[in-house]
Amino acid sequence: MERKQGFFSALKEEVVRGLSPGRLRGRGPARSVSPGSGLLRRRGGQPALPEGVVARSGGLRLPEALSPLREGPDPDGSGGSDRKMERWGNWMRSQLCRAPSVASSSAGSSSASAYQRSDLRLLLSVLGAPLSPVHVSDNDPLPHLSIKDTPIETSSAQYILQQYTAACGGQKLQNGVVNAYAMGKVRMIAYDIETATKVIKSRNSSKAAETGGFVLWQMNPDMWYVELALGGSKIHAGCNGKLVWRHTPWLGPHAAKGPVRPLRRALQGLDPRTTASMFATARCIGEKKINGEECFILKLCADPHTLKSRSEGAAEIIRHVLFGYFSQKTGLLVHLEDSHLTRIQSNGGDAVYWETTINSFLDDYRPVEGIMIAHSGRSVVTLFRFGETAMSHTKTRMEEAWTIEEVAFNVPGLSMDCFIPPAELRFSSMSEACELPQGERVRTAVAAAAAAAAYRAKIAALEKSNESVDNIVLKMDI
Repeated sequence: MERKQGFFSALKEEVVRGLSPGRLRGRGPARSVSPGSGLLRRRGGQPALPEGVVARSGGLRLPEALSPLREGPDPDGSGGSDRKMERWGNWMRSQLCRAPSVASSSAGSSSASAYQRSDLRLLLSVLGAPLSPVHVSDNDPLPHLSIKDTPIETSSAQYILQQYTAACGGQKLQNGVVNAYAMGKVRMIAYDIETATKVIKSRNSSKAAETGGFVLWQMNPDMWYVELALGGSKIHAGCNGKLVWRHTPWLGPHAAKGPVRPLRRALQGLDPRTTASMFATARCIGEKKINGEECFILKLCADPHTLKSRSEGAAEIIRHVLFGYFSQKTGLLVHLEDSHLTRIQSNGGDAVYWETTINSFLDDYRPVEGIMIAHSGRSVVTLFRFGETAMSHTKTRMEEAWTIEEVAFNVPGLSMDCFIPPAELRFSSMSEACELPQGERVRTAVAAAAAAAAYRAKIAALEKSNESVDNIVLKMDI
């Protein structure tokens, strides 16, 4: 009789088998891909499932979640079950060591497909791997509730966070989590672009939406890795506890400016302990109804030192504010509002301001090993550009909907080596302004890299022509 298998049960079977990484590596040169990558890779065709494996409704099939997929034909044609199993730690190392894939664009694409690629890039830039406003550590204890010599806004926030921690399973249970894994599906769309003179709305939005999947790994202290595949493109981001890095097809690998910060996606109902630590210094500013439910509002602002460290060159982060809406009935986080403002001062021109607002609604809380996890939600994003003249503003609206397919805690085989930054990463950081639309970005680190390449090309040309360079002065605009 066929038996359904989930992620954790299959993982336990793997541990019982006692498969060693060395033994697996010696069996073949096949490289594995992540579950999120398999979600899109298998869109074109659906190979037959191995015997004894049943497709699960609403989720990824087991081979996509656990089995390595060959990028070429199997040389010996063998398909034994032992060959299809691999330790998770080994898979993570292979993902971080290999070069991230870059989506290729087809030749002769029409202007409509060009707009679609532009929308896809904007979606991945804004919604792919945004970070939280401030640094928090998994090892930081929550403040004790105190009403003596403490402002009422602060003591109220501490009480609300204690209720939230209790509603999510309790601090003792959450402190027992060493690492965590989550896999889900996403659906994104940029559906509305507003200018000073007209509004451009996406027609037939159901067909224009991009679908994909993501995988998120976390480990104490302060380590995480996320991989998100959408519309044929894939982005990577991670943190080894000391450095946050990203990789996008258009910017390549680069380090993020500012202190180490948690991934915002983890705050969307996937990591209650980090969420409580994030709001530990917040203030309670009032109450509000969210979808008919009374909620307390906690407000957190990034400090000036953090904002300055995240700024670079002509791009300055003016403010970054996070609002958390906690249900008065259940104590759970049901709404997250994130807003930050960036000022870009061009040489000899007027300043341009970019305000990014992300409103996330969390839903379908269910216990996983006793910890309450939000299994679905949606985010509505507004990207507002203004400045220069009163008639030059633009407003772009985007939306993301997600569902969580698998969650597991304390996964065996996961180690610190799984969160090492990619080998091709250069430790020259980029500010968040580089993720704004291409036409409006200032020439910061990207322009400097291009100028350096031009400089090397000029030197090579001079040496090739055997010209004397003693009295030659090269001028560059950086």
